[in-house]
Amino acid sequence: MKEKRKLLDSFNDAIEGVIYAIRTQKNMRIHMIAAIVVLISCFFFDLTKNELLIITITITLVVFAEMINTAVEFAIDATTNYYHPLAKIAKNIAAGSVFITALNAVLVGFILFWDKLQYINFLTLKKIRNVDTYMMFIILVIVCIATVIVKAIYGEGTPLKGGMPSGHSALAFSIATIIALLTVEPIAIILSYLLAVIVAQSRVDSQVHSILEVVLGALFGIILTIIIFKFLN
Repeated sequence: MKEKRKLLDSFNDAIEGVIYAIRTQKNMRIHMIAAIVVLISCFFFDLTKNELLIITITITLVVFAEMINTAVEFAIDATTNYYHPLAKIAKNIAAGSVFITALNAVLVGFILFWDKLQYINFLTLKKIRNVDTYMMFIILVIVCIATVIVKAIYGEGTPLKGGMPSGHSALAFSIATIIALLTVEPIAIILSYLLAVIVAQSRVDSQVHSILEVVLGALFGIILTIIIFKFLN
């Protein structure tokens, strides 16, 4: 039980680090917003699985480099309270890594999207019920990123322990909404939302979230998912 607790704390600390970076670093917020825009744009193009993989890896590299840059800056500021040329060089090199990954992202975007801009097939957007499963995963990623950004803005609680809105509730109801949009079976829809309610209720029972945080998290997950679907139709 103790090891499980430590594992949960490690995940919590990691997510808290992401939220802190978003909350305090303007460039990090820009990267996260750009990531959402790029992921949403993937629905407009006939991308292969390999191309989607390249895009997700590219986004991850940019965000990773920005977080390392932030960590380096904080570490230097914590240990150096005076100007030192080597400290300046270290910060510049860390910032340079972000610059290189950003240039790579631009190059990847140009290679993957430029030729496709002339051949956008809006008819495929009408076939949302037949969309590939990995596109549904991208929707969940978008909901996750948006939830983290909102948590960073409110700055309450910790990533896995409270805060506005409830991330578990947002994801649970987002998944239920995706299922509801992809199937016509009422039983599947009812069971999906029932499971989402159970997830939300568990967060309240464990006193991790308030009822308001859970309700707003559910509405956030549902509304954001519907907006993405409607935007594609």
